[in-house]
Amino acid sequence: MESLVVPVLILLAVVAGVTVAYRAARKRKTGRPASQAEPAKAPQELARAAADRLSEDEHRRVYALIAQGQAMAAIKLYYEITGEGLRASRDAVGALAAHPQPFRRQEPAQAVEEDDDEPQRFPYRYRAIASKGDVTREVSSNMLNDEIYGRIRTLARSGDTEAAANALTRHSDISLTQAREFIALLDD
Repeated sequence: MESLVVPVLILLAVVAGVTVAYRAARKRKTGRPASQAEPAKAPQELARAAADRLSEDEHRRVYALIAQGQAMAAIKLYYEITGEGLRASRDAVGALAAHPQPFRRQEPAQAVEEDDDEPQRFPYRYRAIASKGDVTREVSSNMLNDEIYGRIRTLARSGDTEAAANALTRHSDISLTQAREFIALLDD
């Protein structure tokens, strides 16, 4: 019996050493003791956040796999879609299974209507040149771009030269008379 005491003590010492080393490595990895690890999100919040990361088709595919009992396939799909880690994907799919979330369309950022009354300034200067015969006019402004100049040309071609001239004066530093002269040269 005495012959077994020494090996058992050695075995207990090895187990204790491995446990201490494991805890130290875990503490080093998180930067704080394992008992102070980050609090996990509530499962409902985690499920809502996970569902928000999925498009409508991805949402349907993940839930189809969950419904079929293919949790590993659902985790793999979620991992591939989001690029999160395996553990985070596992937790997200588990939360989605425990707390089903309907698909919600992400509200697109409200498209800012371009207001012609207050032109935006661009980091570059745009040059528009119009000529007819020997007469050439140039407008250079950092409030013009291809889109705005295209609208001005469309207005001029449709016969609304006054609106085209007003738009050109709002998006450049020229007078209304100079804008009218420029618009008159746009007859292509």
